[in-house]
Amino acid sequence: GIAATMAALWREYDGFVMIMAAGIVVRAVAPLLGDKRTDPAVVVVDERGRFAVSLLSGHLGGGNELARRVAAILGGRAVITTASDVLGLVPLDLWARSQDLVPRDEKTMNRASALLVNNGSLRLYSEIPAAALPKGLVAVDRPEEADLVISSRTDWPANTLVFHPRELVVGVGCNRGTPVREFAAALDEVLAARSLSPLAVRNLASLDLKRDEKGLREFAAIHGWEVVFYTKEELNRVAGITVSPAALKATGARGVAEPAALLSARTDILLMEKQKWPNLTLALARAKFTLSARVREACNT
Repeated sequence: GIAATMAALWREYDGFVMIMAAGIVVRAVAPLLGDKRTDPAVVVVDERGRFAVSLLSGHLGGGNELARRVAAILGGRAVITTASDVLGLVPLDLWARSQDLVPRDEKTMNRASALLVNNGSLRLYSEIPAAALPKGLVAVDRPEEADLVISSRTDWPANTLVFHPRELVVGVGCNRGTPVREFAAALDEVLAARSLSPLAVRNLASLDLKRDEKGLREFAAIHGWEVVFYTKEELNRVAGITVSPAALKATGARGVAEPAALLSARTDILLMEKQKWPNLTLALARAKFTLSARVREACNT
């Protein structure tokens, strides 16, 4: 039956278009629901194709956009019930994801979205520049005036709603066989000393000879970070770095952590110069980051 089919396919697809009564669909998928951030989109269509109803995962799962696409194909009408869409406001969760912003915690997105819907606007203080903001978001000059703060820092009062921009690049040099726990301890120390959130880390960067370094790969995978690798020739073209005789002798690169961070961030300014631990070195750079009004719909079905 429908319930068994949906149970078998639920994790195999990004979205489902169900041509049947909404009640049948609700009963079939109810036991499968987990989290709106990971559940697939579900769109229900009547048998005449007049209405395409976005039933589940309208924003993050792309259900609203899928409903619009189905309605356009069938010559029908998309039925969207998410509050921000009905009120003509920006879907805050989609905008944040489009801008590479990460909520400070799970409750932050819900609280910020509720403020936007209930008040019709959201006052925004950002530590990064904004070329434009979407409808409903209003820039303010001081954080104490804001409903929502965009910042890489963690030293905000506990009740402050914060989105972290993924703007930090971590340059990494390491000895062969460095374990995950040493990468984790070093980066935790660096970020905590500067009141920076790990949620603001965009990626790691290193020498291409470290592609098969198990500890580095596993550490990045735990956090969902990409590791960008550069050749020694690319690293050696970066000016103004701290030269490491040990790295030069072992790899032919004048340095690893600092030039890798600068190259990946596409900047010439280090946020933190190289720091050393027994088996690794770290450097930090801040990638150029500008907010826009762009909202990318999530629909890959």
